[in-house]
Amino acid sequence: MNAQEFVDSLAFFKGSWGWIAQVFVIVLIAMTINFIQKRVLKKLHLKLTNTKNLWDDAAVEAARKPLSALIWIVGITFAAEVLQKETGAEIFSAFGPVRDVGVIATLTWFLIRLVRNLEASYISHRQEQNKKVDQTTVDAVGKLLRVSVLITATLVTLQTLGFSVSGVMAFGGIGGIAVGFAAKDILANFFGGLMIYLDRPFEVGDWIRSPDKEIEGTVEHIGWRLTRIRTFDKRPLYVPNSIFANISVENPSRMLNRRIYETIGIRYDDAAHIEAIVGDVEKMLREHPEIDTTQTLMVNFNKYAASSLDFFVYTFTKTTDWVTFHQIKQDVLLRIHQIIESHGAEVAFPTSTLHIADSQENPLANQRLESEMKSAKDVETIKNV
Repeated sequence: MNAQEFVDSLAFFKGSWGWIAQVFVIVLIAMTINFIQKRVLKKLHLKLTNTKNLWDDAAVEAARKPLSALIWIVGITFAAEVLQKETGAEIFSAFGPVRDVGVIATLTWFLIRLVRNLEASYISHRQEQNKKVDQTTVDAVGKLLRVSVLITATLVTLQTLGFSVSGVMAFGGIGGIAVGFAAKDILANFFGGLMIYLDRPFEVGDWIRSPDKEIEGTVEHIGWRLTRIRTFDKRPLYVPNSIFANISVENPSRMLNRRIYETIGIRYDDAAHIEAIVGDVEKMLREHPEIDTTQTLMVNFNKYAASSLDFFVYTFTKTTDWVTFHQIKQDVLLRIHQIIESHGAEVAFPTSTLHIADSQENPLANQRLESEMKSAKDVETIKNV
């Protein structure tokens, strides 16, 4: 039954108040159908949430609001046709195309909600199973699907309203050049975001930084125009995607190990113990349960410093966690200090030694010293006067 047949079926309401009764019946039917569908979908959703299938409950949840909107759009446009037939006003004749556009809009709304619900369901399902979730890929696929739905809905709407889709596409090809020049920054950010999704230099949750720009923090969101980064002082940093095409980006989140690289000095008085100390430190590191001995491990005496004999420690931990790494590093440094003390040596600190020549061996220096003291006494006498 089309709209006209439905309106004609209500023709038994005759008289001057018949059209009012027809409108009332249409609104009552729409209200009743909307009430019933809400109750049915609510019970159906509760039952489907207990199933393992992600599609059914996501579809039912996505259909709730669009279905209510569709029922009211159809009901109101039917009522408008009754008014148009009764009054002959041309304004009500426009409700036919409005109904068609409304049906397309509610279907589009349903599909967009379905895509978002499936994203959320998939992520929560993977997290419940303690499996890794590739947030970046999920976001990219979801955005591509939503854009596809919107483009298709726009073309179908134009075709429904009587516009030639082929003509619109031809105009878009010509106008696209002008739009491209006018919105080159927006397009640069869009393609920058696309390259991030394809090349995958980082993803949501990664810690990144750039030596070229003051960019460092955790990636929270990758959009088509901006990437939101949360800095370590908890401030949001919004970076246009085109920036990443022109800078180097480090991704410490993908490191395999963390490095301990420290230089330690002992006193020159303990030079006899330097070889034993270096050997014991290297042995300690090779036996340490948190040190990755498959990576480079070096402990060598390498410098005669101004007030110390320096040796360096170069090794890698098994963990990449920042907090755990510093706990391991603290343990290693304390063990090194214990090794130094066990050999009767001490960690050096900056010192200076002053050598004064013996006056008996150097009469000239003694004479100069006496002359300077006499001059100082003369100056003091003048001050007192």
